[in-house]
Amino acid sequence: MMFNLILFGPPGSGKGTQSEKIITKYGLRHLSTGDMLRAEISEQSRLGMEAKKFMDKGQLVPDEVVIGMIGNVLNNNKNAKGFLFDGFPRTAAQANALDELLNENNQSIAVMLALQVSEAELVKRLLKRGETSGRSDDNNEQVILARIKEYHNKTAAVADYYQKHDKVVMVKGEGSVEDIFNALCLEIDKKKEIF
Repeated sequence: MMFNLILFGPPGSGKGTQSEKIITKYGLRHLSTGDMLRAEISEQSRLGMEAKKFMDKGQLVPDEVVIGMIGNVLNNNKNAKGFLFDGFPRTAAQANALDELLNENNQSIAVMLALQVSEAELVKRLLKRGETSGRSDDNNEQVILARIKEYHNKTAAVADYYQKHDKVVMVKGEGSVEDIFNALCLEIDKKKEIF
């Protein structure tokens, strides 16, 4: 049985750092929809070309295209220990579609871990990251606040969806990288025992 988890966190919550550490420790496959889209486009696959049409117009790629790509990844990695979903699902509809896809493969999401970081700390971290990252969306406080608000608006529905299945665990995302990692591992290990 694969162990699948979703890692959530607002911009600046340290999700990228923690994803890498979790993947290394548990031997999971990192499933980032952004990376997946770029890979499909560079391979010029049917789904990749379909996605590119939307992206070129600045539109979101439709759920069924993204779910199709995730289906391909699952089929091509039957021997994986499990997946860490990063940046997906972003809506309740996507969560439902993902559950259906996993069910078809006799799998499910074990847990959704959500990093909780105060708004003040997120702004501070992103502005600091902006000094070195060169990302224009990291050096403007108004843009940062809008991104955080957008995250909360979108993810609230996803958290509600998984809450109904008792799969959401909030983890404090402040403190040292190691402290946060240990807190995440504690929750993963609890779920792995039942899985």
